[in-house]
Amino acid sequence: MCELPPSRLPTGPAEFTIEQYARLAAAAVADAGLDGRVVDGLVTGQLGESATFVPSTVAEYLGIPANFAEIVDLGGANAVGMVWRAAAAVELGICQAVLCVIPGSWNVPASPLKPIPGIEERSWFGASSNLFGSPQAEFEVPYGNLGQNAPYAQIARLYGEVYGYDPRAMAKIAVDQRTNACATPDAVFHGQPITVEDVLASPLIADPLHKLEIVMPCQGGAAVLVTNSELAGRSRNRPVWIKGFGERVPYKTPTYAEDLLVSPIKHAAEQAFAMAGLSRGDVDMVSIYDCYTITVLMSLEDAGFCEKGKGMQFVRDHDLTFRGDFPMNTGGGQLSFGQAGSAGGMHHVCDATRQLTGRAGAAQVPDCSVAFVSGNGGIMGEQGALVLRGD
Repeated sequence: MCELPPSRLPTGPAEFTIEQYARLAAAAVADAGLDGRVVDGLVTGQLGESATFVPSTVAEYLGIPANFAEIVDLGGANAVGMVWRAAAAVELGICQAVLCVIPGSWNVPASPLKPIPGIEERSWFGASSNLFGSPQAEFEVPYGNLGQNAPYAQIARLYGEVYGYDPRAMAKIAVDQRTNACATPDAVFHGQPITVEDVLASPLIADPLHKLEIVMPCQGGAAVLVTNSELAGRSRNRPVWIKGFGERVPYKTPTYAEDLLVSPIKHAAEQAFAMAGLSRGDVDMVSIYDCYTITVLMSLEDAGFCEKGKGMQFVRDHDLTFRGDFPMNTGGGQLSFGQAGSAGGMHHVCDATRQLTGRAGAAQVPDCSVAFVSGNGGIMGEQGALVLRGD
């Protein structure tokens, strides 16, 4: 496992994405204490330098003779999707060790290539999915339904109309996670505690979401190594077992959601817990994707940790810090640790892994043996879940 310390500003010389892949891959293998030659599988995210042939490009650069190579394109659900695909490849005997790598730095050199003449909006590495006659370009963008802040605020407003809305309970999510970040030296907001009043006094970005309820973009990246049991036993760290996983991807744009107040994590979590043969009561900590506080609330409810519509009461009744009765996002989450692009989702996998291997330092949850991890892409349209166990 490797998670680069996040930074709000570029640090060091600019790197191409392919170079970030190499740095993260080497660090993850070194952390496991294994020889890099055991790696025979690769799961990647996007690659700025190549719109196509991404896994083979990365495998070639890293020198991996991959028996299994795949690109996952699920936004914030990438990390969870990568881990279960890697686990499936290992379980089937296709691979013995699969690298899952997500560069998250935006400190990338300018492209040496030029845009295609006559296509002004197109960059050298590809085009936005909202351009060139896509459904979003025709039916969504002209009406202002674009970006992230407004759609998530729309979900929060609808939730409030149906179930009621307590701004102080929502602010408490951000406050408890900031407490966790203050116990995590690498976090962007380490040493900067906040109060509920601070959250509510921060600028209202999209009603009812305040600035301190919205994720902090940063520079970084993360990688994990998924291996068979024999290699896991040789690792220098305590193994973490992937006991269950689930995924559900029903839509891209929330306009087409069957029910905006029931997110796809409901199905993914049910599948993951059923596969693991464990219940919500067995979980010692949760690492919930937290691009917005409303994402956390919806995920807690839909993943089955509390009754639908009772999430705010659940938050009020529980201490969500690493020392509390319901530890959540113990590294600070993306709200306070930082969101390094798509690698933000891998932060949650790393957060849970650190807890299960006893490597969380001052934020360690005592006797932590079972963790739940969620991933969320787009506007709550691409969701995945993992149930992990440490021995």
